[in-house]
Amino acid sequence: MDLLGHWVFELIGNSPVDLTVIAQNVTDADLLGNIQKSFGHFVQTGQAWALLIGLVIGYIIRNLTSYG
Repeated sequence: MDLLGHWVFELIGNSPVDLTVIAQNVTDADLLGNIQKSFGHFVQTGQAWALLIGLVIGYIIRNLTSYG
């Protein structure tokens, strides 16, 4: 084993992080549908309005407290 390979092996072998890969079963692969459903829930629960109001109030406060 060359020096670089030995160094990499020692680095990974003594790592406190477990590098085991776990396989997953994906049952619902409709990514765009999930995004659309999440965005609809975001709007329906009023969080979109809260975000917009927070951005406007934050912008106003930033302008009132800045100098120059």
